[in-house]
Amino acid sequence: MKRAKTLVLAVVLVLSLVLCACAKDSGDKKDSSGNNNAGTTNTSSGPIKVGVVNNPPSESGYREANVKDMEAVFSKANGYDLKTAYSLKNDDQLQAAQGFITEGVDYLLISAAETTGWDDVLKKAKEAGIKVFLFDRMIDVDESLYEAAVVSDMAKEGETAVKWLLDQNLSEYNVIHIQGAMGSDAQIGRTGALDEQFASKKMNKVVQQTATWDEAEAKKIVESVINSKASFNVIYAENDGMAKGAVAALDDAGITHGVDGQVIVMGFDCNKWALRELLAGKWNYDGQCSPFQAQIISDIIQGKKTVTSKKIINEEKGFDAKSLTQADIDNYGLGE
Repeated sequence: MKRAKTLVLAVVLVLSLVLCACAKDSGDKKDSSGNNNAGTTNTSSGPIKVGVVNNPPSESGYREANVKDMEAVFSKANGYDLKTAYSLKNDDQLQAAQGFITEGVDYLLISAAETTGWDDVLKKAKEAGIKVFLFDRMIDVDESLYEAAVVSDMAKEGETAVKWLLDQNLSEYNVIHIQGAMGSDAQIGRTGALDEQFASKKMNKVVQQTATWDEAEAKKIVESVINSKASFNVIYAENDGMAKGAVAALDDAGITHGVDGQVIVMGFDCNKWALRELLAGKWNYDGQCSPFQAQIISDIIQGKKTVTSKKIINEEKGFDAKSLTQADIDNYGLGE
């Protein structure tokens, strides 16, 4: 009897220990700062693995600033293991994204070269438990496939620029339209409002051609128009680099431009060097496009920011050469 009582007591003791352990285990999980429900999916004590699919820094001053921002925020010092892939080709980007999924990153961040073709890759990421963030550009997928999109409103950028142009009240609008990489969110957005003016016949499309964000190609486009003897008084270039190339062609031909010049020059991105051209009166307009999305995404990952809307828009503006100040350049200009 005594032996039986001893056995019962031992069983009770073991069960008590197990229940205590289970109760402790089932408590609220906390992140390293002691907050409940940490935002990351990384359950190990190691760094958070982030794969970034982006356009190359050589694309433009905007992209250079964007790449530097990503590298600064998703650094080892901030607790991240960053992997990057850069290409202007959608197929290359898709392959890189698939590679990051195979490697088992915790988060996949994408600035797509084109808006289409991403469904299968994002579905695979979701199946693998990898959370996806879009940045800089939207893509055509169901919003259930990504956590949030931290982007510029490219259509609004185009609308703001075209409204500014209409407000100049020119007697006629003969426009050289130099487009970015076709199919990109930036190209589609910045083209849309201008296409509406062409369709309504309020503006005349002298030429509409892509230079794929390239300065040299933009110069060739404008040189071709000059050589054709076609009349034009507006250059609408979808980034600063292409506007610079266009201006080089005007300078070679002795055609004046900017404030009180023969040709209105418009660019996008607000590089400091481009804004200085406005301040000097050599260009007329530059549309802002903020490259800084990394910290917002990091704050979401770290649980410091709550996602209340799938689409998070960077507030932006347009700058007129006649009202631009040095303070604007210092506050909003990119690069040096």
